[in-house]
Amino acid sequence: MPAKILIFYGSYRSDRQGIRLAHFLCGAFNDRGAQAELIDAKAIGLPMLDRMYKEYPSGEAPPALEELAGKIRGADAFVFVTGEYNWGVQPGLKNLTDHFLEEWFWRPAAIASYSAGRFAGVRAGLAWHGTLSEMGMVVVSSTLAVGAIGHALDAQGRPTGEGGEALARAFPRFADDLAWWTQAAQVQRTSMPPPY
Repeated sequence: MPAKILIFYGSYRSDRQGIRLAHFLCGAFNDRGAQAELIDAKAIGLPMLDRMYKEYPSGEAPPALEELAGKIRGADAFVFVTGEYNWGVQPGLKNLTDHFLEEWFWRPAAIASYSAGRFAGVRAGLAWHGTLSEMGMVVVSSTLAVGAIGHALDAQGRPTGEGGEALARAFPRFADDLAWWTQAAQVQRTSMPPPY
């Protein structure tokens, strides 16, 4: 059965460049036989965190929150596509992520960062590593970092130029790493229940 991978993207800016990377990843994972789905924080439009999903009485969470909780629980793996805002994480993606906790547990996650400049969002990627680990995910060691995002991918998420070529070369290892941990977690979940 194909692995279900959720690709999370969190920019709320009007001229979003990172959405190109999110589209590339969805297509590339689907081409490998996975079932990848883009989860766009801006499109979902959750409010600033007041109550986590688990803090609502059963059946009383807002519909968008309930639907997303089901998708997260049903996923086998996650990919977080993050831009870098002042050496930190995007508030839209962080806000979406913080609405949940136990729903994330016992699945692998991978980080793909980007920026308009040459540092390719790696400082945000580093910050996400600790956050995702704290939220119960196993973060794979392979990462993708795309600098000059507007030149590395076109508007449809197709690689262009040297940056796009580098991304296309790096993707297979990134995907293989996530696939290994995804399969390991699937096997483990069928052999014994999580300890908590």
